Amino acid sequence: MPKRSEEMLMDLWMSLLLVWITCVPCVSMTPIAGQSKSTQSGGSTAVASGLGEGQRLLSRAKRGWVWNQMFVLEEFSGPDPILVGRLHTDLDVRNKSIKYVLAGEGAGTIFAIEPLTGNIHAMKRLDREEKAEYTLTAQVINAETDEPLEPPSEFIIKVQDINDNPPQFIKGPYRASVPEMSAVGTTVTQVTATDADDPVYGNSAKLVYSILEGQPYFSVDPNSATIKIALHGMDREMREEYLVVIQAKDMGGHMGGLSGTTTVTITLTDINDNPPKFSKSLYEFVIPEDLPTGKMGGKVKANDRDIGENAKSTYNILEGDEQGMFEITTDTQTQEGILRLKRPLDYESKKAYTLKVEATNIRSEPISGGPFKDTATVKIVVEDSDEPPVFSKPIYFLEVNENAPIDTVIGAVTARDPDATGSLVRYVIDRHTDLERQFNINVNDGKITLAKPLDRETDMWHNITVTATESRNHSQISRAIVAIRVMDINDNAPEFATEYEAFLCENGKPGQVIQTVSAVDKDDPIQGHYFDYRLVPEMLNNPNFTIKNNQDNSISVLAKHDTFRRQKQEMYFLPIIVTDNGNPPMSSTNTLTIRVCGCSKDGIVQSCNVEAYVLPIGLSMGALIAILACIILLLVIVVLFVTLRRHKNEPLIIKDDEDVRENIIRYDDEGGGEEDTEAFDIATLQNPDGINGYLPRKDIKPDLQFMPRAGQHSGPNGVDVDEFINVRLHEADNDPTAPPYDSIQIYGYEGRGSIAGSLSSLETASSDSDQNYDYLREWGPRFRRLGELYSVGESDRET
Repeated sequence: MPKRSEEMLMDLWMSLLLVWITCVPCVSMTPIAGQSKSTQSGGSTAVASGLGEGQRLLSRAKRGWVWNQMFVLEEFSGPDPILVGRLHTDLDVRNKSIKYVLAGEGAGTIFAIEPLTGNIHAMKRLDREEKAEYTLTAQVINAETDEPLEPPSEFIIKVQDINDNPPQFIKGPYRASVPEMSAVGTTVTQVTATDADDPVYGNSAKLVYSILEGQPYFSVDPNSATIKIALHGMDREMREEYLVVIQAKDMGGHMGGLSGTTTVTITLTDINDNPPKFSKSLYEFVIPEDLPTGKMGGKVKANDRDIGENAKSTYNILEGDEQGMFEITTDTQTQEGILRLKRPLDYESKKAYTLKVEATNIRSEPISGGPFKDTATVKIVVEDSDEPPVFSKPIYFLEVNENAPIDTVIGAVTARDPDATGSLVRYVIDRHTDLERQFNINVNDGKITLAKPLDRETDMWHNITVTATESRNHSQISRAIVAIRVMDINDNAPEFATEYEAFLCENGKPGQVIQTVSAVDKDDPIQGHYFDYRLVPEMLNNPNFTIKNNQDNSISVLAKHDTFRRQKQEMYFLPIIVTDNGNPPMSSTNTLTIRVCGCSKDGIVQSCNVEAYVLPIGLSMGALIAILACIILLLVIVVLFVTLRRHKNEPLIIKDDEDVRENIIRYDDEGGGEEDTEAFDIATLQNPDGINGYLPRKDIKPDLQFMPRAGQHSGPNGVDVDEFINVRLHEADNDPTAPPYDSIQIYGYEGRGSIAGSLSSLETASSDSDQNYDYLREWGPRFRRLGELYSVGESDRET
């Protein structure tokens, strides 16, 4: 606690103590024994007071004292414990055999009692804000035996409040806002302070509010702490934020009271109280005449001191744009007016424009009396540019007859250079639009002529693009579309609408309609089609059929009699001439095929072929064809089965004559001796290890040479059949040239472990030193030379 507060507390304590001593006769207590009725005259009464031991005890005959509580000041601190009060009983008549005991809240820790005198002391500094009162129990007991002499009596010690807590703004600091230009007295916000002191006792918790900073703009109500506008015409554009300091003081604001402060940041919110204002009264722009429509030609800006929605403006053209050449829109990000072209400019037609532009606020405030506006003048100068040629029309429509001769002039296109220089124009057909090159154009005058014959029935319309280029600047190009319509002439004869095939019942009646025939014509005459049907002159007196015009460009073919028989004639051909009404008329002869069929009594066709009479068993030709196909299929299956059985019975081992792999070659004549090196290749008798364990495949065509793999060679004298076969199996599995079928590999050498021994002494596993070739001399004169060779070999090794 500050030093000033301690001095005030000490002064207050001394004042209360004097008042207490003066008013002691007025303070009455309940007897410790709990007696509330008057006692006998001369009897002593229990008294509790705040007097010292040296003061005289007051008594009142025939009436008991009423007491139930004691008081002690909070925050008292001194060198000695503070005396709270004194307990006394009638049993205490200088009797040393009794003592007082204290129990309850804080007994022995906060409060202590002198056993002999009954004086109660506060041992610690008390704080009312922590605990306002304590409930204790006092009792008189025998000092020697500790037996209670009276029942316990309960009383309360209340902690009296002093002004030791300043006001506090729990929710501070505060932020508030109020619209600018608000009237005086407009409420901004309300603040609240709290005081932990006792609001009932004295004025310790009575708060009064005042403003320390923020005048003369704001004021505060001293009781409710409501902050209000105090100055008229507060403009956000001049100052937007204010810092207000509010003070709350207890003791009703009197001297000696404690105080607390808080800050309130008040922001003025914007209203639309400022009009838009163009930064310049006159804007000048130079726009090239070839600027595309929709592109920006310039920017204008109307500044507004307001913010947010209040600063947004729209732009309009008020005067000077009678032809609707321009438009102005608002950039939502920068609030600028964007001037754009709506129509192309033409320097030769008009070289300058003067526009009057207006900027208007979107929002308006009631106090402003309407939306704010501002105007500016925009002067636009059109800059001359080298423009491409301009066609007289964007699209040209031309017509030409399909029978027009080559080089016929179909029409012409015209274009001019809009520039003042007036350059010559050259015309070209874009061949991407005329891939068949059916048209030509004169490069100088733009006349379009026919280059190839036309056929309306193939293409009725031809759409080509013509380009016009300045002769002095080939980069200036413009294009126009030319739509050429091919006009129809009567160059196609009518023909049957489809391939008709009529059916006539043998039992039909004369005059019965066999078929209704119509025609089509690829031409498209303006007056429409009208077809004339007639039989060829050779068939005018046809005894079998006649035709009737249905008056709808179709005819009906009628039978003249009922004696048609399939046995006599199965099919009739009726040629009919069809003629159109064109100029000149075109005609064609079309043949109607009529089949004679057998029908039921109801006229339903059952069979139209003669085989019904040929097959007495009633089988149709289709059934016969199906039976024949089944027989052929069975024969094919039998042939395949026999062929497979024959291949299956063939031996898998290749004959000696067909074996092209390693084998013994038999000769019917004697060789040329040792000098004959071409008669037989000794390599065919080599062991597979002799060529690094690789035998070329001879059962397939070696399109891709398969090389033996490194690291898979067996030793020259260490051939093992099982290992050799595994190696060959691995190579066969990984050989890309191997066929996708199984084959038998036959190897021309003998494995180990044969009881008969080796048939050849070449490439054997044993060394040459172990061999004895003397037996070769015993085989006859034919092997003598061979024995000598081996003998020489041994002598050479020994040497």
